[in-house]
Amino acid sequence: MELSQLRYFLDTARTQHITRSAQRLHIAQPALTKSIHKLEDELGVPLFFRSGRNVVLTAYGQYLRDRLEPILNSIDTIPSDLAHMAETENHTVRLAVMAASAIVTQAIIEYKKKYPKVNFHVLQNPDNELFDIEITTNLFYNSSEPEHNRFVCTEKIYLAVPDTDKYKNITSIELAEVKDEGFISLFGSKQLRSICDKFCHHAGFEPNIIFESDSPDAVKNMIAANLGIGFWPDFTWGKIDNSHVKLLEIKNPICRRDILITYKSIKNDSAYSEDFYEFLKKYFEEKASADNKTS
Repeated sequence: MELSQLRYFLDTARTQHITRSAQRLHIAQPALTKSIHKLEDELGVPLFFRSGRNVVLTAYGQYLRDRLEPILNSIDTIPSDLAHMAETENHTVRLAVMAASAIVTQAIIEYKKKYPKVNFHVLQNPDNELFDIEITTNLFYNSSEPEHNRFVCTEKIYLAVPDTDKYKNITSIELAEVKDEGFISLFGSKQLRSICDKFCHHAGFEPNIIFESDSPDAVKNMIAANLGIGFWPDFTWGKIDNSHVKLLEIKNPICRRDILITYKSIKNDSAYSEDFYEFLKKYFEEKASADNKTS
């Protein structure tokens, strides 16, 4: 069965008149008659019988009409549905956020103030390929070079420790000096956790994890509450709101990471996605610059 055959049948079922339907469909009457006969041959049942100058549906024809009408009506709405979907997609920025989720959220809030009609769909699934912009992190030693549609921002990672006598008069430390301390950390599946574990391995020890969570906020709060020590990214995690916790620069090994912001076009109109990509790059640059000035 061809779609045109079904449309011809349905129109004839509505008019119950071959000539009138042929005129409505802008085809010759013999062509319409031939199409209906061909459909009847394919189905193996009669769909119409003649009644004077009109044609009347058989029981088979009535059944086919009732089944076809909602199907073809649904098909007819597909173009407008797709147009509406495209419009919605064009106003939606899809983000794959594997790192720096707090600062990305701040950027979204600021961008929404300028463009309230733009929607954001944020995913934290590394296996999902349906995104406009991806934010990931990488070990600084891997030398993530900028490339077309990729922005690389390097961030220093500090060690957050209690402001006790042991650490009171120092501003920097070698990581090996805290090998016996209890660490508060993200779950091992997080990219930042993997990077920080490598720092410890480079310093010659396995970190003693006394608390771990998949929530960066939970980890930040536990460290800030002076319940253990932990790694603290320079500007993406913000300042510690606790006068009893201080940040030490790690002298050895060099503890830095690259934040990678990658843009790709996955829709017909990517204007908002591309604009937010440029906005996000500038936002990270400004945050990094402001933090360097206050360090």
